[in-house]
Amino acid sequence: MSKSDPNAPKRLALIASKGTLDWAYPPFILASAAAAMGWDVTIFFTFFGLPLLKPKLEAQVSPLGNPAMPMKMPFGPEGFQNFNWPMPNILMSNVPGFESMATSLMKQTFKNKGVATVEELREMCLDLDVKMIGCQMTMDVFGFKKEEFIPQCEIGGAATFLEFAADADVQLFI
Repeated sequence: MSKSDPNAPKRLALIASKGTLDWAYPPFILASAAAAMGWDVTIFFTFFGLPLLKPKLEAQVSPLGNPAMPMKMPFGPEGFQNFNWPMPNILMSNVPGFESMATSLMKQTFKNKGVATVEELREMCLDLDVKMIGCQMTMDVFGFKKEEFIPQCEIGGAATFLEFAADADVQLFI
């Protein structure tokens, strides 16, 4: 449907360019919310966002790349949980396993707060007919094959995404 059709649903065009845990949430949260509201939604996965189309999601969070990220504990007494633990960069970059620990803490915090997992959000998007396009150029550059991704995704270039985005009411680069 085109924008000139007054009965056409609103359209959301998203570009997902990052695949860390903290950057995986926004496109799937926005897409599932818009689709639940009856919008047509397409997500274009490019560069480091492309692995979010793999069947097994292994997204991690890097505290080193997120200096403003609070480090809170998802367990213990409330005062302990609410304390912001300052983590110096030297600790985050030199302690083996720090990234895995930070990822585990973030996942547990989300679980404690009732936030859906990235996998659950992606499944919800698929159930709501969100169109997911993997960037062909990125696949070529990084050596990915279509078979490495979920069967529901489409593979296409920038022009494929722009056909949809041209008539979108909202376009976001994440």
